[in-house]
Amino acid sequence: MIVREPVVAGRFYPGDREGCLDAIRKMYVPEELPDVPDRPVGGVVPHAGWLFSGETAFTVLSVIASRRRPGTIVLFGAAHRPVSGNVLFPEGVWRSPLGEVPVDRRLADEILARAGAADLLSADARAHEAEHSLEVQLPFLQYLFPEIRIVPILVPGDGGAVALGKVAGEVIRDRQADAVCIGSSDLTHYGPSYGFAPQGLGEAAVRWVRDENDRRMLHLMETLDAEQVVPEAREHMNACGAGAIAATMAAARVLGASVGHVVRYTTSFDVMRQKMGQADYTATVGYPGVVF
Repeated sequence: MIVREPVVAGRFYPGDREGCLDAIRKMYVPEELPDVPDRPVGGVVPHAGWLFSGETAFTVLSVIASRRRPGTIVLFGAAHRPVSGNVLFPEGVWRSPLGEVPVDRRLADEILARAGAADLLSADARAHEAEHSLEVQLPFLQYLFPEIRIVPILVPGDGGAVALGKVAGEVIRDRQADAVCIGSSDLTHYGPSYGFAPQGLGEAAVRWVRDENDRRMLHLMETLDAEQVVPEAREHMNACGAGAIAATMAAARVLGASVGHVVRYTTSFDVMRQKMGQADYTATVGYPGVVF
């Protein structure tokens, strides 16, 4: 059996069971969750350390959990290291401090068969070993959906993301599988340390990230314009997981979604100011929380 061990536990989130549970229980989620349709089919969550983006990711998953309890979640992840095309983790389990989550082998095989036949997907568990974009979601999934299975796929955004998402959605639809699709991506990485600061530094630059650069990407998610996500990110540097977003949106459309609901959005600048009393104008990252 293939086992994917955690690689950022103890850094991006607590490394022990009680630490994870304590952190999750202390996360702020609105008492009245945002209003979305009764049967959501997907969402987009951020993947920074829990201190910064955990509450946004947990809010998205809590909204979904309040309306349905899927048996499987197809996870489309950003790839922060080079991978060869879209890559599936085909079988086995993923471990976290809360235990093990099995891969839904049957659904994974069917997605691989259809998408692989179109040269849209390959299987390689090793490609997932050092990537954190899906790992940081795992304890949230285990907490909210104790019996959940997963289908983890890295989508680097260098081609085929929309087509892959469409195939995944068709497999779920045709099988009538009890599955939801979740994409993992942060938005604009702004500042000299990221090599992207077209508006300079200061309060106006932070507002530009929130109100203009990230807003363009959020608008695409609200309108489910999956085809424009990767080109938008290439031109405006406003998503690190554009392929994951596009694939999720394409799958969501096949599964009946017609609109995206932004249930939470924040930036690392906002989090630092609110939680630490600091205002760092030299770097900020956007964190989207969207339900389809």
